[in-house]
Amino acid sequence: MKVVIVSDTHIPKKGHNLPTRLLKELGTADHIIHGGDWSTMKVYEKLASYAPVTGVHGNIDEDNVIDEFPDKQVIKLNGYKIGIVHGHGSGKTTERRAFDSFINDDVDIIVFGHSHIPLLRYFKTRLLINPGSPTDKRTNPYYTFVVMNLNEEIDVKHIFY
Repeated sequence: MKVVIVSDTHIPKKGHNLPTRLLKELGTADHIIHGGDWSTMKVYEKLASYAPVTGVHGNIDEDNVIDEFPDKQVIKLNGYKIGIVHGHGSGKTTERRAFDSFINDDVDIIVFGHSHIPLLRYFKTRLLINPGSPTDKRTNPYYTFVVMNLNEEIDVKHIFY
């Protein structure tokens, strides 16, 4: 199962369209996860034209996005439990806030955003994934998103462009 993971698209402020490199991967996705800060529902509509989409709202989303998506959720894809949260808040690092959001949940993978900093690492048996941003790299050298294949093995890689 191929899952494309994005976060912090910030459309239209950081671009009017999703990047071509991302669209290429979306064309073969079985599922899409968005880690919040969509900005508008137009991003959801575009993503949903490719595959089923699951996501959460972030701290800069319009009210209709907040009404449509929870601040946290757990889904199951191909036998893996995935926790999704944006990660904004105060105190601690974004990574720690995301991890702590699921401290009492039985999840294999935690997807979060907010910092725009690509991250892929295990912490206390949980795989933490921040896809970065496909439209707002901030001080990072590249735009990023994640392609994750969930089969007998978890195969995860950032796409840098």
